[in-house]
Amino acid sequence: MKVLIGDNKQINTVMKKVIFALLVAFATTSAFAEKTDSKADSKSEAIVLSLSGNVIDEVSGEALVGVEVKVDGSDQKAYTDFDGHFVIDNVKSGDCKLVASYTSYNKNEKTFKMNAKNNQVKIELQASK
Repeated sequence: MKVLIGDNKQINTVMKKVIFALLVAFATTSAFAEKTDSKADSKSEAIVLSLSGNVIDEVSGEALVGVEVKVDGSDQKAYTDFDGHFVIDNVKSGDCKLVASYTSYNKNEKTFKMNAKNNQVKIELQASK
């Protein structure tokens, strides 16, 4: 059985083209990966913090249990515990609007600028009439 193989010059030329094509593909993939990473880094510049606080009755000052506290414009929310305390993790720093709602109480919206020094809030709810 005879195997037909071209001369060495043809094989060398084909091998060079294959290697060149692989290098170009690798370089293109690497360049694209770097651009993707830099975009991700620029978007993640906002600091992410834990937001905590207490919800109390405006008149009596008693802690309210089971109040829903939600970051407006997101799905992030928490419910107060037996001490009226809540914690919401992974909240971006900057302008923040919280909405607190509870049965038999008026909804309360509180807007503030959240940062590492200002990440605790006290919310007072007024009983509905």
